[in-house]
Amino acid sequence: MAKPKVASDWLAGCAGCHMSFLDMDERIIELCKLVDLRSTPITDLKVPDEDGVDVGILEGGISNTHNEAVALLMRKRSKILVALGDCAVFGGVPAMRNFAGADAALQRAYVETESTDSSGMIPNHPELSQPVHVRPVSDLVKVDVFVPGCAPSADAIFEVLASLAQGIIP
Repeated sequence: MAKPKVASDWLAGCAGCHMSFLDMDERIIELCKLVDLRSTPITDLKVPDEDGVDVGILEGGISNTHNEAVALLMRKRSKILVALGDCAVFGGVPAMRNFAGADAALQRAYVETESTDSSGMIPNHPELSQPVHVRPVSDLVKVDVFVPGCAPSADAIFEVLASLAQGIIP
């Protein structure tokens, strides 16, 4: 029997959940005996397999149009979708931007910061994604498993993935 394929990606967050994943240390080798680790931000492959994966994992909230596209693609190509960490589950710290609004946040970040010179301006190019109201992954796509925490512990991530590898929904 083939090992289940697992892919992950990150959206708006700090990458702490993937750092927790790496904190599994030598258990990553044990995990790779159970699953076929495919695309992740920490591997060379960056997009989930065209023919799909068994488990897709998203870290971070939805904060721009690129995040939306990544989440939609992961959902489309995953049998089971996991929201990993508080940003993916609840919106987390990135959702604090909602209180001020994207325009005010961009103004502060690119124009008003103490380190910005007089030529500071908000980037504007057709290839750049556009900000959206920050929200959890489940506000855009169906999520099957929620793993809260900022960041979830390596133990929790290992247990969830080991369970899913054995066909058990945690």
